[in-house]
Amino acid sequence: MARAFLIVLDSAGCGGAPDAADFFNGNLPDTGANTLGHIIDRVGLNVPHMDALGLGAAIRLSTDIATPGLAAEPNARWGVAREISIGKDTPSGHWELAGLPVPFEWTYFPETVPAFPDKITAALCKAAGTDGILCNAHSNGIKVIDEFGEEHLKTGWPICYTSADSVLQIAAHEEVFGRESLMQMCADVAPLLHEMRVGRVIARPFIGTERADFERTQYRKDYAIKPPEPVLTNWVQAAGGKVHGVGKIGDIFSMSGIDTSVKGADVDLMSALNDLVESADADDFVFANLVEFDTNYGHRRDVAGYGAALERFDVWLGQFLPRLRKGDLLILTADHGNDPSWVGTDHTREQVPVLVHGAGSGEIGICGFSDVAASIAEHLGIAERGAGRSFL
Repeated sequence: MARAFLIVLDSAGCGGAPDAADFFNGNLPDTGANTLGHIIDRVGLNVPHMDALGLGAAIRLSTDIATPGLAAEPNARWGVAREISIGKDTPSGHWELAGLPVPFEWTYFPETVPAFPDKITAALCKAAGTDGILCNAHSNGIKVIDEFGEEHLKTGWPICYTSADSVLQIAAHEEVFGRESLMQMCADVAPLLHEMRVGRVIARPFIGTERADFERTQYRKDYAIKPPEPVLTNWVQAAGGKVHGVGKIGDIFSMSGIDTSVKGADVDLMSALNDLVESADADDFVFANLVEFDTNYGHRRDVAGYGAALERFDVWLGQFLPRLRKGDLLILTADHGNDPSWVGTDHTREQVPVLVHGAGSGEIGICGFSDVAASIAEHLGIAERGAGRSFL
């Protein structure tokens, strides 16, 4: 009666990536970035359930630093995973956790104004039905709405921007521009961006009547490139199991190999996962990304907010673990880092913790992201293992 649950703690890196010097925030390399380690150092972290699974031990293994308050003897399997994809972004991390290191280099936009080539700008205008776009530069989601939101309300022109990720984001007012119009615009331009190997087009709707009360809503939608080869979700389906995506998983994989998808716009994702642990059948796989720690706290460089969100997650985890059945496998890990104490606003290149409940106890050591997929496949009795090796 095997079932598998994979929860991605979005951006909860633990430092120590050996190639961090090749990745930058502005002009500063990511060498020394440590999302969890620096949160502990700045504000402390009370996460007893994750610590019992090996979180403190994983952080210490990754960077050989002290972890005050996280000193439990792990009662689970634990280790640290290292990414090989050439990126520190959401698709790269999730694809590799699902067994497929990204087999190409993403396209990134230059830090110039304008950032987008003329053919993309023309496509954006055509899709929006406007004579122009706003921003057309590198920015972050909060700043860009503050700077261009009022002009957007006057002109109706969409706010189009990028970041250090391989991404084009489009912000528009839910009522003035229309949420459905924004989604259609993103869907219309996504094929062009995907041909250029830009990883995602992201719809970023917001509300409010003036700068002081502009606020992004929960109706974000990612239009991502479909993985070019089968991944864990496809392997599970091919073996006769069902795959349930919770959070933005369905978007990240363009629904490839996903049977059901629950997103967070009108749904409490933790409650949705509680329901799935009761209803999922044998041989099913539940792939979840419950909290966007990076969007809400990492990119905003909010150390205290990030720590508090991890503590809230840990309270939920303490209630979730007893719901698991005998034979269930649960893996907690992350897709990249986003050190809230670091310079800039971008993700940070880090190793990530791997905490495994339902497979005994003991140290895994350093493993690869793809080993997560291989281990879940072994647990579910699937022959396909992708690029990884099981650590079970």
